[in-house]
Amino acid sequence: MDEAADVVVVGCGNAGICAAIAAREAGATVTVLERAPQHMRGGNSRHTRDIRHVHSGPDQYVTGSYSVAELLDDLRRVTHGGGTPALSELTARESESLPGWMEQRGVRWQHSLHGTLHLSRTNRFMLGGGRAMLNSLYRTAEALGVVFRYDTTVDGVDIAGGGEGGGPTVRLATSTATSTATGIGTVTARAVVFSAGGFEANLKWLSQYRGEGALNYIVRGTPYNDGLILRRLLDLGCRPAGNPANFHGTAVDARAPKFDGGIVTRLDSVPFGVVVNNEAERFYDEGEELWPKRYAIWGGMIGDQPDQIAYSIFDSKSAGLFMPSVYPAYEAATLEGLAEQLGLPPERLRKTVDSFNQSVPATGTFDPSRLDGLSTSGLEPPKTNWARALDEPPYLAYPLRPGITFTYLGVEVTEHAEIVRDQDGQPFPGLFAAGELMAGNILSQGYLAGFGLTIGAVFGRIAGKEAASRALS
Repeated sequence: MDEAADVVVVGCGNAGICAAIAAREAGATVTVLERAPQHMRGGNSRHTRDIRHVHSGPDQYVTGSYSVAELLDDLRRVTHGGGTPALSELTARESESLPGWMEQRGVRWQHSLHGTLHLSRTNRFMLGGGRAMLNSLYRTAEALGVVFRYDTTVDGVDIAGGGEGGGPTVRLATSTATSTATGIGTVTARAVVFSAGGFEANLKWLSQYRGEGALNYIVRGTPYNDGLILRRLLDLGCRPAGNPANFHGTAVDARAPKFDGGIVTRLDSVPFGVVVNNEAERFYDEGEELWPKRYAIWGGMIGDQPDQIAYSIFDSKSAGLFMPSVYPAYEAATLEGLAEQLGLPPERLRKTVDSFNQSVPATGTFDPSRLDGLSTSGLEPPKTNWARALDEPPYLAYPLRPGITFTYLGVEVTEHAEIVRDQDGQPFPGLFAAGELMAGNILSQGYLAGFGLTIGAVFGRIAGKEAASRALS
């Protein structure tokens, strides 16, 4: 396969498809190279369901206003001030126009789902979830004339001078492997947008920073995000951005498949009971903050526990407060019976729960919709909100593993989504990045629900438009 386009987009998840549409609408010819087969296209975006964005007031799908200042304050609190402020502010500002832009290109919305606590004001939900969103954008791109090449791996990146028009040309060495054919070739472009994700599916790479326990992690999304493109870019001399040891990781059902289990394996039960390790000991405040602002730290914390496993324990009065896992909860009439099912020491679990029950407040109103201040007293670690005794059988539990969504190591970019050269801090001519591949510029640690999709869509649009401008100039 030897071909050429004005703009090539590598990877066609949310960021990539937004970049392809933006570049094509700007007048460039566009080819998308996707490593996965067509039925697996979309990367981790297939598993999304909502996008966080600025808006001035309520409408049919969101319940209130959400300002740039509030989004940035939320971001600063979860990242503890990390990330590049200018890029964070740009993302927040540009997010306001995303719903209209996406809707004009076929995406449809719905009301927030039951059990998705605290998101109805800040986040907008896609009708049909991430896969439906992507399919709508693919149809738009195809109608515009964007060319898609599936089962295609980028094996090398070369920048050569003296292309037509006097500027550098980017050559991508590619290989294609399908059930019926294989081949190698070159795709040439005046500009390339890289949007091929991080390295979360490469647990061996992650274990260099997190230890051998990382091999026990569950990869929530695509197995194709193994860092191949990230490694190519770093070897080319692109400047790294983000902490390689940090990642977006949630508590997922330990019975989930190793790859691609998606959002249906995520567990949101943590705030409504206690979480213990395999020694039946609590290890963190389950009620520290509203769940959308803390759920993404639990993957890393469970990863720090013995054997990288934990257990969410709750009773019958909390069973209907969250969206359950696709797997049924373990259930028993007694804590000892539950411990035996989970393989936990029964006496220790009883002692842990008894100590917790004795520390909860005797008065106060439980309110899962806000930080209700129902805090334990004299307990370490404390539970600072939603602390209610576990005293109404049956008792229920989910086994938890770290579920890694995406890694925070990427490449540094400018406000124009240009990839920065490590040698001199200047933009690499013709190279742009969007999505997980550059999210480490903004997310150094922590996470806000729905914000990864925001970063991808914002920088996808910017990268596509800037790449087209460069290619056509």
